[in-house]
Amino acid sequence: MAFPLMPYIGLELTKKKVLDVVKNGRCQGECIKAVASKYPSAASITIMDLSVEAEAFGSTIRFAENEVPTAVGVLVNDADAAQALEVPRIGSKRTGEYLHAAALAADLVTDRPVFGCHIGPFSLAARLCGMTEIMVKIRKEPEMIHTVLDKCTDFLVEYAKAYKDTGISGIVIAEPAAGLISPAQCETFSSKYVARIVSTVQDENFMVILHNCGNTTKLVPAILKTGAMGIHFGNAVDMVQIMPQVPVSVIAFGNINPVLFRNGSAAEIKEKTAELLHAMERYPNFVISSGCDIPPGTPFENINAFFKALDFYL
Repeated sequence: MAFPLMPYIGLELTKKKVLDVVKNGRCQGECIKAVASKYPSAASITIMDLSVEAEAFGSTIRFAENEVPTAVGVLVNDADAAQALEVPRIGSKRTGEYLHAAALAADLVTDRPVFGCHIGPFSLAARLCGMTEIMVKIRKEPEMIHTVLDKCTDFLVEYAKAYKDTGISGIVIAEPAAGLISPAQCETFSSKYVARIVSTVQDENFMVILHNCGNTTKLVPAILKTGAMGIHFGNAVDMVQIMPQVPVSVIAFGNINPVLFRNGSAAEIKEKTAELLHAMERYPNFVISSGCDIPPGTPFENINAFFKALDFYL
């Protein structure tokens, strides 16, 4: 099986731009369907857009026609602002469009699971407080950050429940900012909050996959404490060092470099995919994937080479 994160591959298939699919749920759902029709991925996924939830809280978002949106500026800069921060309504701003995309994808893609995607609590807090600022404040003003994290998690629990109500099979929680902190900080400021989401929505019919594309080699024990059924690793780590730490009851996904998908050759993709498959032979709980979402503009030849390498291996 393979589960590369590649909804943006559908842009060329549907003649749409990035701006279309990040603002319109119908366009995004059609994009997801187009990818599923072309490639035998083990599952489909909505777009990994880590600006959506920050926008709902009030952050300014920078949009461009063919670039992934980004949150800019600092929304919460002190304890008073943290206390005043309001938890947004589910469906506000573009969250409604992403829920629409998930519901449409669940209707259109019926031969495999469909996953939604939303940001993790610490990564959302980092967008609201500023990445540099939150790294200082978790040491100097931890209570302020816990206030923000509580509100972020309250929102994300309800967002995850709304995703579940669309009929999809699970969610991927993207928590990349947690890859920048220590194992103890990861457990305190990320994992315990992610665990609140997991315990609310995960069951035998709804799977949570936690994605962290940072250098997580030493963070695996803390990440496992979230209780997520799956962990998705980025290309910053060596899966040979990761897999011995992951119990067989947890599915591990990873981790071909998405930049290689975008800028490398088909031959390089085929070689790296084959190497990783052979290195993972002894682990029945491993599923090959990209290290993060594959960017817009990635050549079809490279995606084809990835799946051809898998076919050849099997």
